Amino acid sequence: MSTRLARILTTIFVLAVVLLPIYWLVSTSLKFNREITQEGTLYPHVPTLDNYVRLFTEKQFGSYLTNSLVVTFFSVAIALVAGAMGAYAIARFRLPLAMEGKVGLFLLTLRIIPPVVILIPVYLLMLSLGLLDSWLGLIATYTAFNVTFCVWMMESFFREIPVDLEEAAMVDGDSRFGAFRRITLPLAAPGLAATAIFAVLVTFNEFLFALALTATPRAMTMPRGTATLIGRIDTDWASMSAAGVIGALPIVFFALLVQRHLVRGLTMGAVK
Repeated sequence: MSTRLARILTTIFVLAVVLLPIYWLVSTSLKFNREITQEGTLYPHVPTLDNYVRLFTEKQFGSYLTNSLVVTFFSVAIALVAGAMGAYAIARFRLPLAMEGKVGLFLLTLRIIPPVVILIPVYLLMLSLGLLDSWLGLIATYTAFNVTFCVWMMESFFREIPVDLEEAAMVDGDSRFGAFRRITLPLAAPGLAATAIFAVLVTFNEFLFALALTATPRAMTMPRGTATLIGRIDTDWASMSAAGVIGALPIVFFALLVQRHLVRGLTMGAVK
């Protein structure tokens, strides 16, 4: 009985830790700023949707959200295509000096370098290419970071797929690329989904490079645009909370969309 009670209490505690910030965010987004800064109520006494309306009518949040969705989609899609082919090559072919066993570690090392270390070189590169404050500049930057992560993640999935399946397809007349596209990729779909959702989370929430590389609403992403709600004198907490709620919805929908593949991907050993 005591064990069961401990489990129930632990579950309640974990749910409270997870759900309380979400409740507070949604609750704050439905309040007036006076109720947030002066009264400090636990729930909105007079719920309002004005904060959401003002985001799109006065704060140009629609542009920020569109920029985030476009940049995230193309950077992750390109990184997945390039990363899948790179990971397949590492998993299937022998490289000089037996480098196939070390490339993954090398790519992971590049990925964990603090972004602020390379912020200035990336900024100067985009400046010289004329890609500042543009979708293309952000897509190129995020793709470069995501490719290393995708290769590292996908390599383990391709190693777990039997080579015999591809060889059987090639014996039947298929090419190496054809076997990769028709046999290996469908079997690696859970791995692609697991890799995609992690890449989407990192890209959609990225702030530092968006701050340095964008300056106008035509290219500002959602995290960068939300930061503009912080003024020199005061902060629009209600609008920021509403922006947080809206910004979380695409990630939630995407997670629900790939949930089945994601669970399979995690059980296949995507997380090392």
